Amino acid sequence: MITRRKFLIGSGVVGGGLVLAMVLKKDPPLPGLRQDSFAPNAYLQITPENQVVFHYDKAEMGQGVITGLTTLIAEELDVHPSKIITEAAGVHPDYGAPVVGQITGGSMSIKDSWQHIREAGASARAMLVQAAANQWAVDISQISSSDGSLLNQITGERLSYGDLADHAAQLEVPESTSLKDPYAFQYIGKFDQRLDARIKVNGKADYGMDVDLPGMKIAMVRRCPHFGGHAVSFDAGIARAIPGVIDVLAISNGVAVLADSYWQASKAVKALDIVWDKGPLAGLTSEKILANQRAALRDGKIKELHSTGDVAAAQKNELLEAEYVLPFLHHSTMEPQNTTVLIDDGKAEVWSPTQAPDMVQSAVHMASGIPKNNITVNSMLMGGGFGRRAMTDFAHEAGEVAAAYPGTPVKLVWSREDDMQHDYYRPSSIHRFQGSLNNKKQLNSWSHTMVSSSVITSFANSLIAGVLPSATPNGMVKSMGRGLSSLVKKMAPIMEEGTHIPYVCENVAVSRAVYDPGIPTGFWRSVGNSFNGFVTESFMDEMAHAAGRDPVEFRLSHMQDFPRDKKVLELVAEKSAWAESAAHQGVAVHPSFGSFVAMVAEVSVEGTSFTVDKVTVALDCGRVVNPDIVVMQIESGIIYGLSAALKPSLQIKDGAVAQSNFHDLPVLRMHEAPEIEVHLVDSDIDPTGVGEVGVPPIAPAVANALFVATGQRLRELPLKLG
Repeated sequence: MITRRKFLIGSGVVGGGLVLAMVLKKDPPLPGLRQDSFAPNAYLQITPENQVVFHYDKAEMGQGVITGLTTLIAEELDVHPSKIITEAAGVHPDYGAPVVGQITGGSMSIKDSWQHIREAGASARAMLVQAAANQWAVDISQISSSDGSLLNQITGERLSYGDLADHAAQLEVPESTSLKDPYAFQYIGKFDQRLDARIKVNGKADYGMDVDLPGMKIAMVRRCPHFGGHAVSFDAGIARAIPGVIDVLAISNGVAVLADSYWQASKAVKALDIVWDKGPLAGLTSEKILANQRAALRDGKIKELHSTGDVAAAQKNELLEAEYVLPFLHHSTMEPQNTTVLIDDGKAEVWSPTQAPDMVQSAVHMASGIPKNNITVNSMLMGGGFGRRAMTDFAHEAGEVAAAYPGTPVKLVWSREDDMQHDYYRPSSIHRFQGSLNNKKQLNSWSHTMVSSSVITSFANSLIAGVLPSATPNGMVKSMGRGLSSLVKKMAPIMEEGTHIPYVCENVAVSRAVYDPGIPTGFWRSVGNSFNGFVTESFMDEMAHAAGRDPVEFRLSHMQDFPRDKKVLELVAEKSAWAESAAHQGVAVHPSFGSFVAMVAEVSVEGTSFTVDKVTVALDCGRVVNPDIVVMQIESGIIYGLSAALKPSLQIKDGAVAQSNFHDLPVLRMHEAPEIEVHLVDSDIDPTGVGEVGVPPIAPAVANALFVATGQRLRELPLKLG
């Protein structure tokens, strides 16, 4: 834990700048530091020109962290958020968390930054106030701060923060710094502008795809379409003859083409004549995977995750049983994967839209052999992340090609087809439920057994490479990655997320069996909650109807130990007019990432077609930092979840993805989006997650509404009426 005592101030000044840091490490130098600053800095710089520069250490992928984190530091510093210069932090030990490093994910950006980013601003302001008090020879109680300046309440004299930077830099950091009382907040809970909105609207925002360097060349890669397969041989004659093609070279992940432009590279990569070894998954299909999952559910090694009471004894009475099936899902980031690498004179500079800049640094190191300390990573804005950009395969490919052409900037670009057919997918899964009611029509037992693969295994090698020294041999990296994978799976089984139901039941058993078909899997927005939210809330609805009770009333009757879940359910029932509405409505409640969400979906049905007309949401995410951004993220999660719930699913044929683009693997379109109404619960509890919590409840809410409308229980995604 970082304490206030660990705020350090440098002993010398170059150009008179004030620099504050959470933890100062002089080796390696901290990237992004101004020349007129005097020491390495983690988050905040104030220059003599009165520039306030905030280095945000979380990845901006559309979720609003630039605005959210800037709001935190602006609040305590007493500077309007719009007047703070924001810059993406580079790779440095001062940023990131132990073991997991600088990765952005898990809806933790605001939650994890709530204390220490505010402390950075508060300590800076305290030192500036003391500097002003010394200059004016008054007590600090006679000085007030507002919007980047300090006021002498006795004389009316005013000084900017920049005027005091030189003096403040000479002071001792205070032993303790008080944070504002919430009643005094000017921006937290009130600031609704997005600091990055204008540049995104006017086209000035720089995404990874926008990188354009002098002399830059474009690389594309042809990968084996069959997972686990590889190239046996290739004929590059036709590809090399295409104008603009510079080279064709084999890399670890396939065959790469380097050309002057994207279209030349695209044409050439399609012209490659490659003989593939399909590898160990040849002949594998979605149907075989499902059959193997059912076999694992029936005969596999079942491991208990958590339990209470005696489920076996409780389930001697009449049981309700159900099986749910969920498919693999692709990430559908609107910006396909890309990274630009320039290697020259033993150094590398990287421009990458990534959720894990330190892992990108490691990937380029492993691809090129250049020491990590000689690799600079520029984190670009992302056209969506959703967990996909926590992986670094695309950065490794870019590093391999760039290493073959030192002095030439190489921009590696994936096509949409590459992106869909070579993703790290949300795992497919199958779930068996058994439940019983007591004579009061309350839950008596709840049994949930699932089969899925682990998303940790693919991630472990990249993670371990990000924290090891440059000189660590690749074989050791992979070995330690396997060890970390085993450890993390024991400590934090991703599949378990969302299985702890917010309902009182004396007899509960949740178990799993692992079946890994070999399809690459990874983090997908809300991870295990995305499928466990669907199955648990669908089955709870089935139990309510089996009891002959209203689904909202039934849920509320089991929530005496879950007051925050109960509050959002009561709120959403009120706001959706649950008791009075004539619409076909379905409800779902799902806590995740420390937050509590309830949704009511309204549907219209015509034959076997249906539309989702409206979604009403109640959310308790603790104290809200930026209300509009919170609402945007819930809306985004609903749209993302509806794509998974309503659109055709990814299919595996012959060990490869059968679909290729949005024409056969579509996402929700604007005209299909429902009306969404979000209601936020007032709270004085510290902020919790927002970015992913809107995904899990939407599919079960829609499925439960369709049951009301048609009497059909839909237990498989995507949802289809018979």
